[in-house]
Amino acid sequence: MDSTSVPPPPGEDALELVVSRLVREADGVVSLELTDPAGRELPAWEPGAHIDLCLPGVTRQYSLCGDPRDRGRYRVGVLLEPASRGGSKFIHETLCAEHTVTVRPPRNHFALADAPDYLFIAGGIGITPILPMLVEAERLGRPWRLVYGGRMRGSMAFVEELGAYGDKVQIRPQDEFGLLDLAALLAEPGETHVYCCGPEPLLAAVEAQCESWPAGRLHVERFTAKAVDESLPQTPFEVYCQDSDVTVQVPADQSMLDAMVAAGVDMNFDCKEGTCGTCELELVEGVGDHRDSILSKEEREQGELIFPCVSRALSARLVVDV
Repeated sequence: MDSTSVPPPPGEDALELVVSRLVREADGVVSLELTDPAGRELPAWEPGAHIDLCLPGVTRQYSLCGDPRDRGRYRVGVLLEPASRGGSKFIHETLCAEHTVTVRPPRNHFALADAPDYLFIAGGIGITPILPMLVEAERLGRPWRLVYGGRMRGSMAFVEELGAYGDKVQIRPQDEFGLLDLAALLAEPGETHVYCCGPEPLLAAVEAQCESWPAGRLHVERFTAKAVDESLPQTPFEVYCQDSDVTVQVPADQSMLDAMVAAGVDMNFDCKEGTCGTCELELVEGVGDHRDSILSKEEREQGELIFPCVSRALSARLVVDV
């Protein structure tokens, strides 16, 4: 592994937090509550935010699923991935209450928009970013409903907690109800904003169903990167890093991020797959070829942000704010 593949250290703003509670929420799912050892308030966050847990050898992103108004603790839910590369396996098998973990403060690429009505669709562990949104929608007094699917009831976390919302929540395990009826759920857009998080087949199906909806009504969050279109061109281009006053030549066989790091540009990055958002940059000039799994169609068209770990250029030159 070359040096450009290793995530940078957590940084000066990293938090050293204690695991104050660890709870088994469902088959293969645990929740962690993290608190400051001195009892200090934690950095504020809003629904849809996630934190980075810096674990031995890996850094992983987990959605915050507690109450945003509770500044005393962060809560995350963690699914044990069968092919875990160290993150979820360490949390499930090694991490215990009273252990200390390094945490990067919250970031948000899945913010809850101000809308008159909400439909939340969650699949499996995708329920985690949705939970604080329900709290906020209730606080605002906005109409909402949640449809929550999973393989089977025993694998679906936070079901008991969701029972407090009554018939606003539909629990739909696949072994009891089959696949979610997205055609019926998404038949008419009305004024509804849809928030969806879960496995890629669910997200792709929801996106297809909402293709004709007004712009900005569908909001999705991916935990894994979209499949890469191998037919996309890999052409060289130039990127000017205006804060560093460095011009970088990006060859066809190297990512923009790796080329910038190799040129000495100080960059924050982590997943290198276009999902975590750590390497986000402002795109000042030029036309980006956006290949991330974060930006919406509307955000890509606006062209204000770019994620250099996977994205490239449609113009000969880009200018970014780093």
